[in-house]
Amino acid sequence: MDSKQRINQSTSGISRRHILTAAGAAAAALSGPALVHAQARKAMTVSVGRQPWAAGNSPVTAYMMNNKTFEKFASESGYDLTVDYRDYPSAAPMVEAFVSGNLHFGMWGNTPIVRLLAQNQPIQLLTVGEGHFRFVLATRKDSPIRNIADLKGKTVGALLGGDPYNVLSQMLRLEMGNPDPKALGINVVNTPTQAQAAAMPTGMDAAIVIHPAFLKAQAELGTVGIMNSFGFTESHYKGPAGEGAGILLPNVKKSAFFPDGYYLHRSFWICSPKMIQSDPRLVTAFIQAQQDAVAALTPMDKGQVSQLALKYWELAPALGAKVVADDVLFTRGWCWPTEGDATALLETSKTMVDGKLIAKPLTWAQVKGGFAEGAASAKAAYDKTGSKPDIAGFQAKDAADLRGLPSWMSDRWVERT
Repeated sequence: MDSKQRINQSTSGISRRHILTAAGAAAAALSGPALVHAQARKAMTVSVGRQPWAAGNSPVTAYMMNNKTFEKFASESGYDLTVDYRDYPSAAPMVEAFVSGNLHFGMWGNTPIVRLLAQNQPIQLLTVGEGHFRFVLATRKDSPIRNIADLKGKTVGALLGGDPYNVLSQMLRLEMGNPDPKALGINVVNTPTQAQAAAMPTGMDAAIVIHPAFLKAQAELGTVGIMNSFGFTESHYKGPAGEGAGILLPNVKKSAFFPDGYYLHRSFWICSPKMIQSDPRLVTAFIQAQQDAVAALTPMDKGQVSQLALKYWELAPALGAKVVADDVLFTRGWCWPTEGDATALLETSKTMVDGKLIAKPLTWAQVKGGFAEGAASAKAAYDKTGSKPDIAGFQAKDAADLRGLPSWMSDRWVERT
């Protein structure tokens, strides 16, 4: 007896209206994912914190906003999404918002990430948000400060608790033998914004300034550089290594981060384990949107890419192109976090102990644990966006940046101490 005969037998005496209703229900149950998917759609509003005055995250998020790609990929995964993009001048207020539960996705650098992991805060690292950022030790054009030894007894501006202070600490450790500014008679004052650091108000003799802010101040105020975080001198340098820009300072070769410089900068996109557990498809959609932007922007003219951040960097294409050219996102053409990126966190934690920023370094287990829950979402996004690069590309020995296997293969990461 076929299914039609069974329906006819069991419905004797039942009205045609009931028969049609039952058949419709059966068809809906068997029809396929379209109706089920439509019924399962979820409306959500999420907040995304960005640092548009910084580096690669600025044009990438601008692309995402202009093209509504996070919303697009989320829609394909069953979400009706509203995105609240928020601009932050530095990591500190974003970290505060995230820890208090008022931010869903955030992006900040090694230093605050290491502090949060050391405190066992519930954060998960998703992707590289930007990297290989240039920090410049800068001063006024008529300043007698020509090299790092000249900072003794002077006042230096740096973002306390953030990457700029950590950069200064590592420069001092390798060039002066001590990472603690106080021990060297250097007074460090907090500069909450990079515009403040670059302007060097009265009472400040020098400052650690991020590259976009330095280039703007150089063009408008005549601010000059002494040395940078990559280990090279800037135009105002005069000291044991010679005079002028472009000289590799010998002590940088002693850095754990060389050839990247005194400091291996990486910023990561962050979300909470709670979001990964409740909405993994949404987390994957966010990563898809980021990778989509990186892939679209990488082959473009770098000056043109920089103009997506014009409101914040305020740099003409020729200067903005310098910031874009430095960024690891556009060197690689992808955002996946690797073993090399994770190693940056481990090594940074050791230098932060030297600088008295944390009590003890992270363990390798703590570092790996910071990527563990987000790895599946990153892998899902990788599979959906063209699977670039292949495993050989992740492990390329001749790459200009530290690489290694991606986060979803962390079981093969080499144990480190």
